[in-house]
Amino acid sequence: MTIFGWTFSVLVLFNFLTVYSRPTAVHMRSMESFIRAVQQVEDSNPGLSPLALVRALRRTAGHDDGMTIHFLGASYDLNDTDVLERSILNATSFSFFDKAIHHIVTDQGEERGVVLAPDGTTVALAPLLLGIESGLKVKMVGTQAVGIFPLTLGRTLGLSFLSLQDIPPFLRLGPNGCWDNVEHPKVYKLSQPATLATDAIINGGMDGLILGMDLSSLPMSEQSRNLSEILKGYYSFTLNEEQSLDAVTSHVSPRRRELSRSLLESLDLQNQIMETLALVWKLEKTEWIAQDTGIQKAVKDGLQTFVHRYWDCPQIIPRCQWGAKAYRGTPIPLSLPLQFLYIHHTYEPSSPCLSFPSCSRDMRAMQRFHQEHRGWSDIGYSFVVGSDGYVYEGRGWNRLGTHTRGHNAIGYGVSIIGNYTATLPSRHAMNLIRHQLVRCAVDGKGLAANFTIYGHRQVVNYTACPGDALFSEIRSWDHFRE
Repeated sequence: MTIFGWTFSVLVLFNFLTVYSRPTAVHMRSMESFIRAVQQVEDSNPGLSPLALVRALRRTAGHDDGMTIHFLGASYDLNDTDVLERSILNATSFSFFDKAIHHIVTDQGEERGVVLAPDGTTVALAPLLLGIESGLKVKMVGTQAVGIFPLTLGRTLGLSFLSLQDIPPFLRLGPNGCWDNVEHPKVYKLSQPATLATDAIINGGMDGLILGMDLSSLPMSEQSRNLSEILKGYYSFTLNEEQSLDAVTSHVSPRRRELSRSLLESLDLQNQIMETLALVWKLEKTEWIAQDTGIQKAVKDGLQTFVHRYWDCPQIIPRCQWGAKAYRGTPIPLSLPLQFLYIHHTYEPSSPCLSFPSCSRDMRAMQRFHQEHRGWSDIGYSFVVGSDGYVYEGRGWNRLGTHTRGHNAIGYGVSIIGNYTATLPSRHAMNLIRHQLVRCAVDGKGLAANFTIYGHRQVVNYTACPGDALFSEIRSWDHFRE
């Protein structure tokens, strides 16, 4: 058996044993619920430091392994966890925290240890909390932030790259999934078989990296915030028309992809992951073959997949997440790559949507109008962009849309929610299309490299879409043609 084969077998066996030894979770799996539970522990322990609390949560979830202990120390050897025994290890709190944090994927495709964030994305708590603990420890002890990347992303990505060398690159990471109910989430089912690095694990890893780096660089005077306050600041924020994402200077979850890219892009990630894997092997007392070209190629190929999927591409909220009705009839596949991208505005709804609940309501309203009043098979657009920081899946990459009469088979139709006759969308919303969605489409072979951008009005008579203001703006974009 290869070195990696032995390691991966251990991981599979651990997952297998964990799956069959834990009951199904019954609590709501939302970030708000987790933050409330954390706040209850803080309220019952005045003066509790966030570092002590994340250590105790690590102890509760059993997350002490070789690498975690190497960078953070063993949670059961730390005296400051003892004061939390009555708060966390009572029957109710222990059950909640243990099930909320401990990550597994069942044979039925249910992913546990993940929560639904207010922005509509799903986050694994384990890498998130390890990143926070790493950042807090750096500040308290005065060490360097060397453990934040290995604990949040490096180990997971490296092992995932090595475990899936024989499958197509686009299946080496992920997948995403959907909740049974976004208002009262309890069960999260994946759309495809899981890798070691599901979307939720990577989201949690990116968030842990961002918050860990933030905390490690804060002055000591700002280290007094409770863990609940740290989490609220990142996940529980409110946008309005006066303060769109353009005006938000603090780090918030809709920006996780651009923030993690800004933190990591300048680093030699290939070398960082190779060093992380070498440490994994060392801690397992297994021989590490540093010059193995197969390992190096797997990491290089895997990183290309990671960069494309999680940095170049925007986060796309899947249909099942915003509550789409089923497609009526049989979808017609597109013949890819397409040559055109058509820009629209919705006109109605006329106001930008600024949160996952409001954008989801707008998506459902448009689908209902398109299906019931216009008699179409589905919502017409290929993709719809909200002002909450996310792209929403309409017909998607592979299905013929109903967005640009006479041109549906040769281009994607992308709309921004709102009326942009007199005003522009947020800069962030436009950049999601201009820089991320188009790059994602070209690299993913959905759009031809020499594609053309048109406004809806240019190819269909009797429409002012995408509005005078937005049309004037897109005329300056790359690939636009008069």
